[in-house]
Amino acid sequence: MLGIAAVSAFDSPKKTAPSKKKPLVVFVAGDHEYGGEQTLPLIAAELEKNYGVRTQVLKSFPDQNAEKNIPGLEALREADLAVFFLRWRQLPPDQLQYLDEYLNSSKPVMGFRTSTHAFNFPKGHASEAWNAFGERAFGSPPGWGKAGHTHYGHKSTTDVTVIAEAAKHPILTGVPSAFHAASWLYRVRPDYPPQDATPLLMGKSVNPDKAAIDNPVAWTWKNKANAKVFFTTLGHPEDFQQEGVQRLTINAIHWLLGKPVPKKWKGKIEINVPYRGIVK
Repeated sequence: MLGIAAVSAFDSPKKTAPSKKKPLVVFVAGDHEYGGEQTLPLIAAELEKNYGVRTQVLKSFPDQNAEKNIPGLEALREADLAVFFLRWRQLPPDQLQYLDEYLNSSKPVMGFRTSTHAFNFPKGHASEAWNAFGERAFGSPPGWGKAGHTHYGHKSTTDVTVIAEAAKHPILTGVPSAFHAASWLYRVRPDYPPQDATPLLMGKSVNPDKAAIDNPVAWTWKNKANAKVFFTTLGHPEDFQQEGVQRLTINAIHWLLGKPVPKKWKGKIEINVPYRGIVK
């Protein structure tokens, strides 16, 4: 048994405050189309500079079209929040294991746009169940085409409005009550988000290529692992140029981390990433 060293009458034990690390946000990007590998690092840099948050950005390697490798996913073991912007990946089992661990940890998750269909394993593949990642993590449809999940054409855009019942939600602090988004509207209704989710923003398709219905474009939820969730189907790089969408993003990250939403906005982030489309 180890003894306890005596403290002389002339020595006073040093009182040290417990060290409190800044929370770590890990961004995971690989989306073919929307430049998440470029927009997310700019958001991460802003969090580091102005909001007392540590960040790490993981990207598909060697580029956005590399569907089978995102190095560094072990960082999720230390993450306080994971933020995903993925599209149709086919990651190997050892990398999926880190995602599975995180999703089972009850730690918060956040996602953008194509993360509704983050994976695209062939029918019968051992990892096919990962195609429903969006449903498991965010309460979105379980993959593209499933549950009628589609959009209203690449030539359309979206009018976005704050849902009146949610107007006082902390995530909507400083977000305009109405704005226009370059993202073409994703259809998630009628089955998603889940009934116990809280929709924050509603989208109306402008110039749709088919009969369109209004759909939620942002919501919060608590998933089956009891994790806090924020998801938005916005994510076109021109969306991120808007100060309101930037505030939505920074606010959501604070809310998910259990931190007060910033009372003072540090100013617009310079995000000038072009939309590239899918370029192989």
